[in-house]
Amino acid sequence: MKIHEYQAKELMGAYGIPVPSGTLALTADEAYEAAKNIGPCVIKAQIHSGGRGKGGGVKFAKTPEEAREIAEKMIGMTLVTKQTGAEGKVVHKVLVTEANDIKKEYYLSVTVDNANACLVIIGSGEGGTEIEEVSEKHPELIVTEKVSVYQGYHAYNGYEVARKMGIPAALTKDFVKILGNMVRMMMDKDCSLIEINPLVETADGKLLALDAKVNFDDSGLVRHPELEELRDIDEEDPKEYKASLYDLNYISLFGNIGCLVNGAGLAMATMDTINKFGGSPANFLDLGGSTTEDKVAAALEILMTDPHVEVIMINIFGGIVKCDLIASGIVSACGKLGLKVPMIVRLEGTNVDAGKKILAESGLNIIPAKDLADAAHKAVEAAKGGAK
Repeated sequence: MKIHEYQAKELMGAYGIPVPSGTLALTADEAYEAAKNIGPCVIKAQIHSGGRGKGGGVKFAKTPEEAREIAEKMIGMTLVTKQTGAEGKVVHKVLVTEANDIKKEYYLSVTVDNANACLVIIGSGEGGTEIEEVSEKHPELIVTEKVSVYQGYHAYNGYEVARKMGIPAALTKDFVKILGNMVRMMMDKDCSLIEINPLVETADGKLLALDAKVNFDDSGLVRHPELEELRDIDEEDPKEYKASLYDLNYISLFGNIGCLVNGAGLAMATMDTINKFGGSPANFLDLGGSTTEDKVAAALEILMTDPHVEVIMINIFGGIVKCDLIASGIVSACGKLGLKVPMIVRLEGTNVDAGKKILAESGLNIIPAKDLADAAHKAVEAAKGGAK
């Protein structure tokens, strides 16, 4: 789960990470009032995306009147960045934050290193730019330091990172403390990423998190009900949000073949097989083991209402999941929404004969498949307009 910059800064501030003062504004008049209290300020569009400055989503205002004028244009605009894609995202709110005299910018983040089962600190003396660009063009400027989730963060981790990043000696102690608080927040809140870009050295010799990005591990949200309040549904893919309500493992992709599968491994194999036959999956969707008819119907509704989906491929290998339950869910969803695109169904496993009977007697124009390869081939052909 992602949150906005202003929310990330509130959390960081609670963990002793220095952040600039700021006020959220939903209207131009609110931005004006905030600027009257702050003075020279920066107006920052609040959307779940990086690269906002390049897209026109970060503007400096010298006066409250200028802040109102900027906010009036920014609120309601569609902001396009590298991360939003060409469709962009509509700005519903802005952060009015104090302007700072910056001497030096750094990049600093803590994320998860799945391969080594630990946390990893990533830093660079080149902050304020996209870290991917720095990593590609100047990999020698990227600093990393592993942190054990069992032993935790130690001061020497921070001092090593500070040395490699070139943090001034006078600020090293503060830097080590900031980094320690980031790791503590990472562990406490089950974050998947905490990023400060830039972490700045101000002209008066202080460190300040000028921007902030925090993502949470969705699997850990059950332990943090208070974090659900930070969720902004307007910023999420509606399909992914609906999937989360039904505990479906769903990720939107860019193809035209909608996939409904039980089991993450089988879902990956299904997508790979579609690609092998020259097709392109529109999503990853794993029903999981403990599914219900309503859950199947909800999953199909997500696929059926996706304008990019031109074919639906269902691949079920029933063990705990029963094929007749899947078939009933298919009939329920199609009865509600109508079957407007070709649907290829491969059923195998528990209660397979009962499942096939339900589909055969439904009157739906469903294309049966004998195995995964047959289903993928038929799905790709259907996407090309050649389904039989």
